[in-house]
Amino acid sequence: MNKRWTISKINEFVEKNSESKLLTTEYHGFSQKLLFKCSCGSNFEKTFTKFKNNHQRKCDVCQPPKEAR
Repeated sequence: MNKRWTISKINEFVEKNSESKLLTTEYHGFSQKLLFKCSCGSNFEKTFTKFKNNHQRKCDVCQPPKEAR
């Protein structure tokens, strides 16, 4: 069963599972980049899929991207 995400459900997930804050106020689909504020104060953009599934829950300074294989 496919779970339908709303901006309030995403915000709840972000609060429970990371130290980051969600700044985006509208959600239009899985390919949309959302704006987050990292615990260090930097803003960063990620799709919710990457944030949720790949555990990319901090900015690129606090959590550098993994090198390509």
